[in-house]
This record gives sequence, C-alpha cells and structure tokens, in this order.
Amino acid sequence: MRAILTYHSIDDSGSSISVAPAAFVRHVDWLASGAVSVEPLEALAAGADSTTDGRDRVALTFDDAFANFGTVAWPRLEAAGVPATVFVVSGHVGRTNLWSGQPAPGIPELPLLSWDALGTLAERGADVGAHSRTHPSLAALSAGALDDEVDGCRQDLSARLGRPPRAFAYPFGDVSPEAERAVSAAFALACTTEYRPIDAGDSVHRLPRLDMFYFQQPGALDDWGRPAFLRRIARRRALRALRRWWPATRPARENREAAGR
Repeated sequence: MRAILTYHSIDDSGSSISVAPAAFVRHVDWLASGAVSVEPLEALAAGADSTTDGRDRVALTFDDAFANFGTVAWPRLEAAGVPATVFVVSGHVGRTNLWSGQPAPGIPELPLLSWDALGTLAERGADVGAHSRTHPSLAALSAGALDDEVDGCRQDLSARLGRPPRAFAYPFGDVSPEAERAVSAAFALACTTEYRPIDAGDSVHRLPRLDMFYFQQPGALDDWGRPAFLRRIARRRALRALRRWWPATRPARENREAAGR
C-alpha cells in the first residue's frame, strides 16, 4: 500500500490542524522502526503500488509551514532519517496562518516559518513545496488570480530559495479542472486532502493523503494496511463526506474545512 501522511501543526492545542507532540513522537518512532518504507514524496508518487520486497510505502507532508515544523518536527525527523515535504504559503512567510486576516473557528493563530528558516531547512534536506501565495480556495478564482496564486508561489519560492519547487498542495484540498490544469503546468505533482491511500490509477496532480490528526492514539498505526485499518479509513472517509453535506454538522464541518478536512 502506498500512502501520503499529512500534518499541519505539531502542538498541544487539540485543534483540528494540530497533532500533539507526544503523538508525533510515536509516529516518528513507528516510521523509523522499519514497519513501512518511508520515501521522498516525488519518489513515492512516481513508483508502483508496492516495492519488490512487498513492503508498504509512505511519504510525509506538512501543510502551511508552521514554525513548529522547524523547531519540533524536522529535528526529530532529521535525526531519524525520515524525509518530509513542507508546503509553503509564500505570501505569509514569517507571518501567521490568518489567511484572510481573521481567525478561523477553532483554529489557533500560529507563527509560520521565515525565509531564513526555510532556507536552512532546505539546506538540511527538507523538501520545500508550494501551497499558493495566500491560501485561498483555488476553485473560486478567476484565471488570472489562479495563475498568480499557483505560478506566483512557484516563482516566489524559486527566487527566495534558489530552487523551483516540484510539488504543490491545494489549499483546503479544493480542486477544480481549471485549478488542476494550472497546477499541472507548473508542478510535477500535487496533493489534495482526499482521505485514502494512493490507487494505481490516481493522477499525480490529484494525490490523496491520510491526515495524521486521526491517528494520535497509542497503537493507532500498529495494524497498518490490514483489513481493520482499511475499514477505519473507509469509515472516516464516509464521516468526512457526511460532515461536508449534512446541515446539522455545519459547525464541525466549518472547523474541518479550515484545515482542508
């Protein structure tokens, strides 16, 4: 099984964009144990569904480029030899995650990495990807605004870090045919927030991911890839679909949408 594991912030707030540091430590220990093969994102996206030795394969991504990626997540990943991609909102570098100038319900305001910090992380081996310039829903934009958000972010990262990013993550997971075309023209691959492992026929510009917010309990990864694990994913995916469309779940839905969930 191939899967992209995704995080946002590593903190103790308990919000829908947060994974607790203690849970993250357990995740890294599991990843470093050899239970699965951990690969760079682009290698995972390009490969077949299984390696020749039959091992499951995963890649790690971090959306929004929170400062705690540099202070909490990357030092532990680096020490464990675990690769990761961090997706940057180029117009908010060094600021906070108040994308529209107002806090989202249930989402803490948190600092984002600076350009200097991103440069240092890239030098140390972290892969830096693009997450738009201002974190809008790309599906709602005109052609001109879409190009500014997508290719503009690519240009920003290339100019500031000296290397064009290869990967993109859709803000909020929102994808339209126009957005996919714009992203495909500028990037080798792109990630959504669709909650499932990668299937053989998936487009490299619509890659699904598993949100690690749902795997914070001790032992939550122990049955990785087994039927019970896959049933849990299917149930969670159905609940996410229900939250998106059922009016009675509107408050919970709005909080999840703020994180692309």
